Amino acid sequence: MKRRHFIKSAFASGIAVSVLPQLAFQTHTSQISYEELIGKGKPKLYGEGFQLQKEVYNAFMQMKAEALKSDIHIQIVSSYRSYNHQNRIWERKYNRNISKGLTPQESIKKIIEYSTIPGTSRHHWATDIDIIDANAVQPSSVLQPKHFEDKGCYRNLKLWMDKYASHFGFYLVYTNALNRKGFKYEPWHYSYKPISSMYLSQYKNLSIKDIITNENLLGNNYFSDEFTHNYLKNNILDINPELL
Repeated sequence: MKRRHFIKSAFASGIAVSVLPQLAFQTHTSQISYEELIGKGKPKLYGEGFQLQKEVYNAFMQMKAEALKSDIHIQIVSSYRSYNHQNRIWERKYNRNISKGLTPQESIKKIIEYSTIPGTSRHHWATDIDIIDANAVQPSSVLQPKHFEDKGCYRNLKLWMDKYASHFGFYLVYTNALNRKGFKYEPWHYSYKPISSMYLSQYKNLSIKDIITNENLLGNNYFSDEFTHNYLKNNILDINPELL
């Protein structure tokens, strides 16, 4: 039976399809280069208005088509980001914070409430997406947790994703679990587990301190060994357990 027909049948009959990604996709076991892990590689990407790996793109398009049946138009507002892209975000925020009187350490701490250090972003892997519902009335600033909760404009999107996203291999990364540390709650950020889990497994073999130093990151002199250790533990690894 074709995957699309299976999804339709499963949705119609209420059958749980949580094993679908494991059945439908190949297992990736090849070694990933350092450059690709930190966003300096040249992956082949797919999409119009967004960029994803082929397998992620296919899964997303099928999920998007299914959501449209519930009048939800899943729109990607951020997907693949290169190291240089993430670095531009970092430098802009770092310099802005310094101009407001924050110390370098305070600036770094403030940035990593939501933004990743260049070379450490999951968006470097072309497996992760930030999404909104294009059918909703759009607020001035879309990626705000309040829009996905209570009576927020993206509440229906979140409810749909909570129920069906995992059927297509997508999982929320930064949950609102009370004991979770690191990046703040991001109800818009989903990761395609069949590939991103393999990237994370290999990424853990890298030294974040070496990445920061070798890439001459702005403010790199203020990253202590304790800071990078805690960043790995809390920001990189304290995520939705489904993705570990």
